[in-house]
Amino acid sequence: MQNLDLEKITEQVRSLAVDAGTFLRNERKTFDRGRVEEKGAHDYVSYVDKESEKRIVKRLHEILPEAGFIAEEGSGSLTTEEYCWVVDPLDGTTNFIHDNAPYCVSIALRNREELLVGVVYEVCRDECFWAWKGSKAYMNGKEIHVSAIENIDTAFIQLGFPYNAERFRNFVSHVISHLYGNVGGLRVQGSAAAELCYIAAGRFEARLEGLLGPWDVAAGALILMQAGGKLTDFSGGNEFYSGKEVLATNGKIHDNLLSVVKKYIYLCN
Repeated sequence: MQNLDLEKITEQVRSLAVDAGTFLRNERKTFDRGRVEEKGAHDYVSYVDKESEKRIVKRLHEILPEAGFIAEEGSGSLTTEEYCWVVDPLDGTTNFIHDNAPYCVSIALRNREELLVGVVYEVCRDECFWAWKGSKAYMNGKEIHVSAIENIDTAFIQLGFPYNAERFRNFVSHVISHLYGNVGGLRVQGSAAAELCYIAAGRFEARLEGLLGPWDVAAGALILMQAGGKLTDFSGGNEFYSGKEVLATNGKIHDNLLSVVKKYIYLCN
């Protein structure tokens, strides 16, 4: 395995992500909703997602030619290369379509064992979050940390609604019923990558969602962990990398919130 200069790679990816975000911002001004496609029930993709991915993949290949790709809109798949880019060219597509914040560019680099680099650029607030293995977590050059909230009663929690409503409806409704009125607040934002970074920055204490993809999670997960946060799957294990089950917190309320999730997990099996 070669020794990579992760800080330098992160700088390059940051520049790339901001450029990709500028493309999204400019395209939004003249966006044609008539060219939106439906990948699944209420799961959308636009010509902007696809063009953004092409641009990002080209530049990432220049940064690390030997790396493979896992990208939401089809550039690559599970690879055998030592290194792999994990890319979401537009996380929060439904928000983008409706001109609603947040939406972002999410880019991670991993090897076969672990995440190495994570960069998320949230377009609407012009905020770039980043971290690399062993570093602090940053937002626009400022070091960020998870919040100090320890009591779930005052926790500000984000929820995601999986597209497979039939499978997750009962689970989600029971979790909301359990939390509503017993936590500091509940919100649905619509961009998993950005929301993981919001926990890293101390704006929220937690987020939970099932049926995501690895491209939704990878970059934000590394940033959150480097900011002091914690991620698990709904059983408390480390299978969150796939995105199928993701519970992300500031670490301090994790066990408490995990117990709530475990109480109702049987409803989505």
